[in-house]
Amino acid sequence: MNLMRFGRPAVIAIAAALVLSSCATNEGPGSTGTDEGAVETGLSGTLNAGGASSQASAQEAWYSAFQTANPDVTINYDPSGSGAGRETFIAGGSAFAGSDSYLSDEELAGTFESCAPDTLAVDLPVYISPIAVIFNVEGVTDLNMDADTLAKIFTGAITNWNDPAIAALNEDATLPDLAITAVHRSDDSGTTKNFADYLFQAAPDVWTEKPADPFPYQSGEGAQGTSGVVDAVTNGTGTIGYADASRAGDLGVANIKVGEEFVAYTAEAAAAVVDGSPLVEGRADNDLAIKLDRLTTNPAEYPLVLVSYAIVCTEYADADQAELVKAYVGYMASEEGQAEAAESAGAAPLSADQQTKVAAVLETIK
Repeated sequence: MNLMRFGRPAVIAIAAALVLSSCATNEGPGSTGTDEGAVETGLSGTLNAGGASSQASAQEAWYSAFQTANPDVTINYDPSGSGAGRETFIAGGSAFAGSDSYLSDEELAGTFESCAPDTLAVDLPVYISPIAVIFNVEGVTDLNMDADTLAKIFTGAITNWNDPAIAALNEDATLPDLAITAVHRSDDSGTTKNFADYLFQAAPDVWTEKPADPFPYQSGEGAQGTSGVVDAVTNGTGTIGYADASRAGDLGVANIKVGEEFVAYTAEAAAAVVDGSPLVEGRADNDLAIKLDRLTTNPAEYPLVLVSYAIVCTEYADADQAELVKAYVGYMASEEGQAEAAESAGAAPLSADQQTKVAAVLETIK
């Protein structure tokens, strides 16, 4: 069938063969999902996937619910990071990738080993979440940040908590004379790319490196994965970092300046900025990559947000894998699956329009 134009991409770059080594059992650790909302498909088999650690909590709920409804299906999701997930998918080690950044032009110019020859891969949004700026500074419970100040902290230009630039944004706070430890992801990360994209657009005079999965500056402290960043901020002194908001826990979370106001993240504000953003131009008609509006001045929108994708083949080399992907990713992006992610991970549900678009693309997968 011919689809209306939704968005863009297609094929990606060749990567060295990687082996997906995670194993999510039928009831993964910490999983609270049930069969409520998941549809019995009559399918059987194993589906290996991996990538974005931001999706980890949602994936535990999704695969638990799906496997409970479909006991002959096993879903393995390895939260190894967006970059690793895309590399594994490109090399044929997984049936789909979870990624907090959509496929790059370089990746689209290559081939995908899990896909049928001469066919494309596309990005389907399945998970929306704010990125929280988390901090751990004794005596400081409320913190305001603008893009310039954040950029200077993470590039190493601001190194102390009582710096005049921070003090000017936080007149009511007692800021200590304490060194800042800025914690970033040490692995290739779509969360880093989204964080960098926000700062590159909103503070271009300070953050001059183009957004990419690796953290671009030789500053601060690196930590592996979302959990590594959260642990480093939690266990450090005078620490600040960035992470999927669902993992912020009891840490302090900064308010971000939007227009003339300082805005706390909410799922609703994250969803609002996504709904107001266009699709990326120049991609395949059935690709749904979103060009996020980082420069919004509407305080009802939170621009430091990530959209996490399921990257799937338009046609699979293995037809059985295609059916499993269609069923499982279809559940993830459905109203029921989105409600599960909202409950278990604090995600912002895809709008009804976005759910319909994802379902229409999945219908065409072979």
